[in-house]
Amino acid sequence: MIDPIPPQSSPTMADDVVRSSSSFSTTTFRNYIRIPILISFLICFGSAEAHDILLPSQRHNYSLPRLSSTCSAPNPNLYYRPVIGIVTHPGDGASGRLSNATTASSIAASYVRFVESAGARVIPLIYNEPSETLLKKLELVNGVLFTGGWAKTGLYFETVEKIFKKVLEKNDGGNHFPLYGICLGFELISMIVSKDHNILEEFSASNQATKLDFFKNANLDGSLFQRFPPDLLKKLSTDCLVMQNHHYGISPERLLDNGKLSEFFEILTTCTDEYDQVYISTVRSRNYPVTGFQWHPEKNAFEWAARQKIPHTEDAILVTQHAANFLVSEARKSRTRPDEQEVLDNLIYNYQPTYGGKAGKGYDEVYIFT
Repeated sequence: MIDPIPPQSSPTMADDVVRSSSSFSTTTFRNYIRIPILISFLICFGSAEAHDILLPSQRHNYSLPRLSSTCSAPNPNLYYRPVIGIVTHPGDGASGRLSNATTASSIAASYVRFVESAGARVIPLIYNEPSETLLKKLELVNGVLFTGGWAKTGLYFETVEKIFKKVLEKNDGGNHFPLYGICLGFELISMIVSKDHNILEEFSASNQATKLDFFKNANLDGSLFQRFPPDLLKKLSTDCLVMQNHHYGISPERLLDNGKLSEFFEILTTCTDEYDQVYISTVRSRNYPVTGFQWHPEKNAFEWAARQKIPHTEDAILVTQHAANFLVSEARKSRTRPDEQEVLDNLIYNYQPTYGGKAGKGYDEVYIFT
């Protein structure tokens, strides 16, 4: 009920109007102005039943709908504590400026952060540690990353080949187990699959920011590009959003002419070097969760060397994030459920990165293992 308007103690405009009209009494006038006020109230706010606007006397009978206090259960087929194994590379990652130990190997911290940014942890797979130790660590991870670098022979090549074969073996056994090969990592996989150590060609693509040219009729379904927003996919083909830093690679013609490689890999993108020579920049395996990059998806967000032409635009950062997310989303499908204490004992957190960026070249930070 709306309280009546109290009588005014002093003359008002309404009183003046009443006095000036002999046909209305003060009481009649007040009744007239109450009606439009009430109508306005109902028009503006509607009924209590329609809009849950209640008078104080009605509120004791009204309660808000009860919300569920439980959340939907996570997918039991996915593993939400994924771990990625990153294979170390010979040397300190800084041409001996940080460590000249002959046994030294390293991982650029940008690869570690790349993985961590998508919700996974890292175990270093130290390439020159005893084989039984390395293989035991491989049972603690849900996927593997081969980094960039320069080494293509000796123990390093043998270790990468051994791990690559284990990755395929796990997948053949029904354990979804992804692999990223970045720059040198992709080159090594090409050498292993083709069984040809001379399969690579020389290109001039050092310290370059480039676009990606999507290969004719490339099927992006199920690839790392599938979940890229359409506008970002378009920008990848028009804007220089990726970093190239290599002297070797493989042309589309050479890959397609090699039966082993063309059977294993599907070409997704190509790029052009400084002399307009076309090389493959992204591939994926036809039958395994293996992705190869000639470019560096990790650098955009995590490397800052002043003399390197690394793109740092918002779109370039999104490229890094989407590439990382795909790897880790694939790792969550792994059936590996490692012992947590063994994982903790081997995580990258047991090591400290070393700052190497003061010289303005190389990696900003590296993990060194001796």
